[in-house]
Amino acid sequence: MSHQRLLGRRALLAAGGALAAAPLARPALAQPAWPVGRPIEMVVGFAPGGGTDVMLRAMAIFLAAELPGANFVVSNRPGAGGETAYVAIQNARPDGYTIGGLNTPGYLSVPIERRVRYDRSKIRTIARLVDDPTAFVVHQDSPYRTLADLVADAKRRPGRISVGSSGVGTDDHLGLTLFQAVTGTEFIHAPYAGAGLVKNALLARHIDVAGLNLGEIGMLGQDRPALRPLAAMGAQRWDLMPDVPTFREQGYDVLMTSERGIGAPRGTPDEIALRLQEAIARVVAKPEWAEKARQLELPMAYLPGAEWEAQMPEQEARYRRIWERTPWQQ
Repeated sequence: MSHQRLLGRRALLAAGGALAAAPLARPALAQPAWPVGRPIEMVVGFAPGGGTDVMLRAMAIFLAAELPGANFVVSNRPGAGGETAYVAIQNARPDGYTIGGLNTPGYLSVPIERRVRYDRSKIRTIARLVDDPTAFVVHQDSPYRTLADLVADAKRRPGRISVGSSGVGTDDHLGLTLFQAVTGTEFIHAPYAGAGLVKNALLARHIDVAGLNLGEIGMLGQDRPALRPLAAMGAQRWDLMPDVPTFREQGYDVLMTSERGIGAPRGTPDEIALRLQEAIARVVAKPEWAEKARQLELPMAYLPGAEWEAQMPEQEARYRRIWERTPWQQ
């Protein structure tokens, strides 16, 4: 056999071997398509109409445009200060088709006060979106004009003034606990299953004061809004509400905010989690989202998931110190 024919035969055999091996190699190289063919459930731990619900519904629309094939379905699972939703996130298949809202302090503080059914080590943080100062809010017709007015009346009528919150262990409840401690007052705590319900209760005058975040009041752009914040618990005034003083400005050293973000089951593949985080980052950088956030009164404070999670131990330690000094649940 000539040298050229021998080389041709060897090349043919090599090609045939490669073709024979190809079907075996293909499954190992194939990557699961995501997102495609299935809706992505976005679990919200509070009733419709609150800050978390409104934020995630808006984010779902923007994310769908960033992730071709994505179809987000918001599922409200209120109860137990967000615990019901966290359990659902933790127990879902880690395939990228279940994500949900995470809210501090409740996500961190509720396990301090009682045994819970979720384990933070089984939930992966994807991104923080908002850091929203807690506020004491009254009806526009309320006689309270300042925190001093509220404190004076509370001392005249201890245990008679009601303050609504989004649930035991939430930022509203912890803020109330701190306020009572620094003022020596006693209020009636009225927990609800979400900020939307708290707001409705205040509008109907079923409660005297609402613990709401600044972004949940719905007062921007209105000549005479139905609700009026007395003060907010942020470290400084919020740019969109510069007329709302802080608690510290009024002489009460109370700091409390509500962080809202997105999490997923811990086993969610890195590739999917990173794609989701990057899509969120692209959304929050868009001028269209900035305008939407302004309309929804969202104090944006984006952080990648790992950075947000790295801050949580220090936050948890703070909430534990509050619990040790002034337990918020008897």
